[in-house]
Amino acid sequence: MAPSRTKQWFVTGTENGFDNLEFLDAYVPQVGENEVLVKLYAASLNYRDLVIPMGQYPFATSFPIVAASDGAGEVVEVGPKVSKWKKGDRVVTLFNQGHQYGPIDAAAAVTGLGGVLDGTLRQYGVFNETGLVRAPKNLDYLEASTLTCAALTSWNALYGLKQLKPGETVLVQGTGGVSIFALQFAKAAGATVIATTSSQEKADTLKKLGADHVINYKEDPNWGETAKKLTRNEEGVDHIIEVGGAGTLNQSLNAIKFEGVITIIGFLGGVNTHASIMECLKHICTTRGVYVGSKEQMEDMVAAIEANDIHPVVDQKIFDFEKARDAYEYMWAKSHFGKVVIKIE
Repeated sequence: MAPSRTKQWFVTGTENGFDNLEFLDAYVPQVGENEVLVKLYAASLNYRDLVIPMGQYPFATSFPIVAASDGAGEVVEVGPKVSKWKKGDRVVTLFNQGHQYGPIDAAAAVTGLGGVLDGTLRQYGVFNETGLVRAPKNLDYLEASTLTCAALTSWNALYGLKQLKPGETVLVQGTGGVSIFALQFAKAAGATVIATTSSQEKADTLKKLGADHVINYKEDPNWGETAKKLTRNEEGVDHIIEVGGAGTLNQSLNAIKFEGVITIIGFLGGVNTHASIMECLKHICTTRGVYVGSKEQMEDMVAAIEANDIHPVVDQKIFDFEKARDAYEYMWAKSHFGKVVIKIE
């Protein structure tokens, strides 16, 4: 039987940065008719989780809120009308709880865990039965906790609008969670992957993960043109996973193929870009923003992870639940490679 109280990390506001994170006791919510209680064993962080307490997140938020969107755990109690789950099922959270199928709409966009709805940095959480997805059989809880945001976002980027085909070329930027997942999914699909990074050490790791070409963007500021020359007949890249924003968009436009897709996911380099929307006409390309993905897409992604035995890249430093704030600081300092994971006891 679940305890009546749970420990959890709250974001209380945006005035004081990471000082807005508070570790508190709270009552475990009662399970409703269509809800399940999950014992969470792991959570992982995204850049989004860092900028929410900084007041820099451009989407809906509500405070105070239990932090983080990504989590994995075990179902320990089910409501009387629940049909999808039973006790003992291993599950992963869905980022936007209301985004079940098809394109996202305005209503689903305000159902994000850790932003509007209470998230995963807690020992026990109650979720609607439709807000969970089966955890891949080949992953442990630490690995499965990384799938909610970064993995699903990269899957949507490659399959949500114009589906990636074998033999096409994908460009990923850096070594963050979305970029590494995109590299793994692209290689599993038979694509050629070009990666950008800033150090030889990271370049070597990207090669080990399957990157066909790695460009050091510090040594080659015109890496967009270089990437284009690496593609078949120098026609350009089919899919670009754009995480840098203002700092990289111009180079992405230089690299893209006619009728290619630039999927804008992040704004690590800022949001004020000199690139005009008219550049899409000049380069005959599609530039698309994505807000994670649907439950339907996540179920497809889980199937692909199992079929190809894909394992998320988890940073070597795993944080204890009580040290979650240290995980925020660690990721903010860019000390990580892959996903930053917090183990929940």
